[in-house]
Amino acid sequence: MFQKVLIANRGEIACRVIRACRKLGIASVAVYSDADANAVHATMADEAIRIGPPPSSESYLVGERILEVAKQTGADAIHPGYGFLSENADFREACEAAGLAFIGPSASAMRLMGEKTLARRTMIAGGVPVVPGTAEPITSPDELVKWSRDVGFPVMLKAAAGGGGKGMRIVESEADLATAFEGARREALSSFGDDAVYVEKAIVGPRHIEVQVLADQHGNVVYVGDRECSVQRRHQKVIEEAPAPNLSPETRKAMGEMACNAAATVSYEGAGTVECLVDAEENFYFLEMNTRLQVEHCVTEEAFGVDLVEAQLRVAVGEPLPWTQQELVPSGHALELRLYAEDPGQNYLPSPGPLTVYRPPQGPGIRVDDGVREGDTVSSLYDPMIAKLIVLGADRPAAIARARAALREYDVAGIRTNLGLLDAVLVSEPFARGRYTTGLLSELGAYETPALPNDDLARIIAALAVDGRSDRAGAGRAGAPAATTGWAQDAIRRSLTGGL
Repeated sequence: MFQKVLIANRGEIACRVIRACRKLGIASVAVYSDADANAVHATMADEAIRIGPPPSSESYLVGERILEVAKQTGADAIHPGYGFLSENADFREACEAAGLAFIGPSASAMRLMGEKTLARRTMIAGGVPVVPGTAEPITSPDELVKWSRDVGFPVMLKAAAGGGGKGMRIVESEADLATAFEGARREALSSFGDDAVYVEKAIVGPRHIEVQVLADQHGNVVYVGDRECSVQRRHQKVIEEAPAPNLSPETRKAMGEMACNAAATVSYEGAGTVECLVDAEENFYFLEMNTRLQVEHCVTEEAFGVDLVEAQLRVAVGEPLPWTQQELVPSGHALELRLYAEDPGQNYLPSPGPLTVYRPPQGPGIRVDDGVREGDTVSSLYDPMIAKLIVLGADRPAAIARARAALREYDVAGIRTNLGLLDAVLVSEPFARGRYTTGLLSELGAYETPALPNDDLARIIAALAVDGRSDRAGAGRAGAPAATTGWAQDAIRRSLTGGL
């Protein structure tokens, strides 16, 4: 087993990997930007090293600096988490050249699945069903018009080099093609450094279902069930559940086998996810493969009683898969709800700022994966996700009831969040029936965010206590930025003059 692992990430996923390392007796190294000097992951690891200024491009995305820290601390492996460098084939090769294990798939598999048109060609060659579309990037508006006329509207434009909803446009008519094409190219270039886009036939009213796969170095591949990920805003997930509801056993098995075939086609190693679109008749199509751990991996862990991060570490040192396919059966139903620092009533506008109160729920069947604590500041520089609330119930109704109870117990103040929206989704008729599509949030209509309440005495006391802790923590780490001295007094003043 590895002796020391550097986690090339931040926030809740860095904390998650540190916990897995502790479980296996592996020393951990955290890296942090100036904005994260007092972050939970930096204080939780055995060692923590500064890697640069707050912008990701000057810290978490600087592979050379991360490799320097790995050498400096004597780490023998790097876990990339998700995002940042997790799907960067060049960084993977740089790790190998430096004599470091990279906990993830080969550079070859990353490249085959990372460029979306290449992934489509690879999957077609492997006999995997894909959404009808172009196998090469679109090079001109005329080409786009011709293809769209042939297959009929609506069509979907997508960035060839990435995902996560960036560079994606759905186009309903020919009149909108040129504007959508240029907009998709600009966003793709800004997000991924590559303006190539391709086009697919838009599947109307689809479900977004993904399959968790795990492969070892000995040619074994298993699928760890499926996840429903259709509750989305801006093509990004908000709620996931495992197993996916209202899916026939035959389709479930066929999707799992397809996902294993996709992984085997590229000689995959480690944890990965095959994402699919599923229509009303349960026809399913390969969408993309994420060659890394997913944000929502924990909903699968709870439903199936497995530890995917531990499995990643074991596979990376050459151990065989810890389970057979027959052993991988769900023991209940799990939901994951993503807590975002954003305002759903203002088109999901980010809401960075200080967490004057942060008290997550506790109890049987409740898990919270986060990387923040009361008094921390949610930065505008990084993803607005604060935490993931994961619940497990004996069945789906029990899981929903437990999730609603946990949401009512979650206490967050100082910033806007989507807590109310999450509950609204859970009680909606389509979600309650387990029959919903990626259009669920838009179908629910406009959401009005409740007004932020004035601070009460408990919140002011919490702010004062946190401010004192921040002062002491800031003084405890060399090079740490100054704590928010006086913030609590400002909180009191704002409370007396109309609230936060």
